[in-house]
Amino acid sequence: MAALATTLVLGGARSGKSTFAERLVRDSGLACTFIATATAGDEEMRARIAQHRVERDKDWRTVEEPLAVAEVIARESAADRVILIDCLTLWLSNLMHAGRNVEAEIQKLLAAIDGPQSPLVLVSNEVGLGIVPDTPLGRSFRDAQGRLNQQVAAVAPNVVLLAAGIPLWLKRAL
Repeated sequence: MAALATTLVLGGARSGKSTFAERLVRDSGLACTFIATATAGDEEMRARIAQHRVERDKDWRTVEEPLAVAEVIARESAADRVILIDCLTLWLSNLMHAGRNVEAEIQKLLAAIDGPQSPLVLVSNEVGLGIVPDTPLGRSFRDAQGRLNQQVAAVAPNVVLLAAGIPLWLKRAL
């Protein structure tokens, strides 16, 4: 089994990115800390979160953190552990809705990605392939998500795009 290097897993909605990311983690043989960034803002999201909790391996440690992802990475990092963050898209949305300084938070995340003992698997939506959003907030989010994905991809040794459940490796460490 090859050592797992930090990997950005990109894809559209229902592309298979979370399933693929979880498989990477399981195949690593390392203990896992799962950082869940979703919040239960309505009944449908509460049901989704509950279902994900049931599906997750009982040996995985789950940290539900909508905002302070960099801090959790620093706290949870260990040589015998992998950290799975699902997902950066919801994290970015949470930051924007909370009125946080998005650029400062992204810089904290990039520093955290650069320094942990643990390999990271980061899941993020590729939102720039669809129609142009018709609201200023939608366009601002799409633009910020595109910049975030580019910045994380620049520092991650591995980047994979999922389409129809099929991984397309865009960048792969040897």
